[in-house]
Amino acid sequence: EVQLLESGGGLVQPGGSLTLSCVASGFTFSNYDMSWVRRAPGKGLRWVAGVSAGGGSTYYADSVKGRFTISRDNAKNTLYLQMSVLNPEDTAMYYCAADVDAPQLTPWYKLASLKTELHEFNYWGQGTQVTVSS
Repeated sequence: EVQLLESGGGLVQPGGSLTLSCVASGFTFSNYDMSWVRRAPGKGLRWVAGVSAGGGSTYYADSVKGRFTISRDNAKNTLYLQMSVLNPEDTAMYYCAADVDAPQLTPWYKLASLKTELHEFNYWGQGTQVTVSS
């Protein structure tokens, strides 16, 4: 059974930091490009960051560039998102999502950034809530 289990969310004050984790099981994690996406209250799904299957390349949405860091440990089947300088606009449910690593004409992270529903990814988790508030 495929499973992506996020953790690490919570309530944090503006300017604070959090690190999210996503543990994968049931598929070959190292064969998948991984993304973090989020859905804010009343808003659509937004791609946040992505890391290539081997971990050598990372990509970010402009809104989080310089504040968030995505990484992965393929030996532990785990994806991470280090978030700093958080602001209320970062409040959202955060999901990890997987896409199989395959040759495509359009870079995979650009395709991922265009997805508006979780089911457009191969696999996705149940999410972890991040709330930034004083």
